[in-house]
Amino acid sequence: MSKTARNQVVYVCQSCGHESPKWQGRCPSCGTWNAFVEERGEKAEKKEAGGGRLIGRFTATPTPITEIREATGQRVSTGSSELDLVLGGGIVRGSVTLVGGEPGIGKSTLLLQVAKGTAARGRVLYVSGEESGPQLRMRAARLGCLDPRIEVLNEIDASAVIETVSSALAADEPNDGARGGRSAGGRAPGGSGDAGSGSTTSLLIVDSIQTMVWPDLESAPGSVGQVRECAARLVDFAKTSGIPVFIIGHVTKEGALAGPRVLEHMVDTVLYFEGDRNVQFRVLRAVKNRFGSTNEVGLFEMGSGGLRDVPDASAFFLSERHAQIPGGVVMPAIEGTRPLLVEVQALVSASPFVPPRRTADGVDIKRVQLVLAVLEKRCGLPLGGCDVFVKVAGGMVVDEPAVDLGLAVVLASSFRDRSTGAATAVFGEVGLAGEVRAVTQAEQRVREAEKMGFRKVVVPKANLKGLAAFAGSGLEINGVETVAEALKAALGG
Repeated sequence: MSKTARNQVVYVCQSCGHESPKWQGRCPSCGTWNAFVEERGEKAEKKEAGGGRLIGRFTATPTPITEIREATGQRVSTGSSELDLVLGGGIVRGSVTLVGGEPGIGKSTLLLQVAKGTAARGRVLYVSGEESGPQLRMRAARLGCLDPRIEVLNEIDASAVIETVSSALAADEPNDGARGGRSAGGRAPGGSGDAGSGSTTSLLIVDSIQTMVWPDLESAPGSVGQVRECAARLVDFAKTSGIPVFIIGHVTKEGALAGPRVLEHMVDTVLYFEGDRNVQFRVLRAVKNRFGSTNEVGLFEMGSGGLRDVPDASAFFLSERHAQIPGGVVMPAIEGTRPLLVEVQALVSASPFVPPRRTADGVDIKRVQLVLAVLEKRCGLPLGGCDVFVKVAGGMVVDEPAVDLGLAVVLASSFRDRSTGAATAVFGEVGLAGEVRAVTQAEQRVREAEKMGFRKVVVPKANLKGLAAFAGSGLEINGVETVAEALKAALGG
């Protein structure tokens, strides 16, 4: 066999995985420019022997769906109520979870704390391809996660990782004969052990998938081929052994997970860790979850001791609010299924520049521009010559139509130098004609405002029908049809 055959060169798009025999400036599949990278193909001798193919370790036979046994066993808690909420109640046996986020956002910190929270059920293997053992120990000591049941493996060979865990499973259950097979119901025998056993392997963490390599491929770590192959092998291992796997993934400068898009299709759950590294607040959001809802978010506070759950996020965001200063209003937002009170702030001042400046932080600038046009056209506020600065306090990002009315009130509050008061909350969608439209989950928003001590709420009039339960509660609910009515109700004139 010739040397050329053994080392065939292909060019692979690092965005979508499209292969080409020659370099191209623009990918014909996804349209990305300058994304082709030279990779060497799979070793021919191993490919012929079957080493490069994902060969199953069992023989699959068709089974009537009525005869498949239902999955049994409770979910495993991660030790974090917020993460359990996002996962749908905890870790599912044999599941594969991909955690992505910007560098330094706290992905490794989160999973090291998960390792500590699940170590009571058995050994946790933390595979680190980026940090050395001493570095991991320093971070574990700072986070209070030093536990002898957390084992660290500095390895980038995915086959060696799988072999290490398989050997540990064989040692845990020496009398389990057909270790690698699956039953007719699709469940793998053994693997995670019973609660409190403390001897079996309960979790595998890979940090990160971009550092892993499969020896049958000659391409560099982090390439499309390596990421795809290593992920496929880990998913196959998780489904066969029943051990849940957490994988950390890097993100691109656009904020998407690095590697082929098929990576997100392979795994069961995809979590994005979001937030600004300059603030303490972090959001964990599920964009895919085969075992639960994608409508939940987890809220965390980053401190010197690691990540702390924030179950009462409304109090966290309003803790430093100055209620009597103009240019601030509280808006009940919905994150997932959770109501959350956030403070929207605005500063409107006369501008010496033409055109005036418009900036927004935490809310879409296009939404701000729309509300400014409505205020000037429908309410007669001369805002065309003013600089406008808008932000959501605490680093929160609000992207829903219900913030429109809050923006209108806070912009008018700053322009007229008039405060809404300490106990007023506002929400609603604003139309181009200046009308206020109904929004979803109005009852949850009002109930959260009432719980936090607010005595006055300005809402769309169309939502009043669903708020009859608050009659006689002492809460003043003002239903408005237009933005002008909302300004009068919130600002008193």
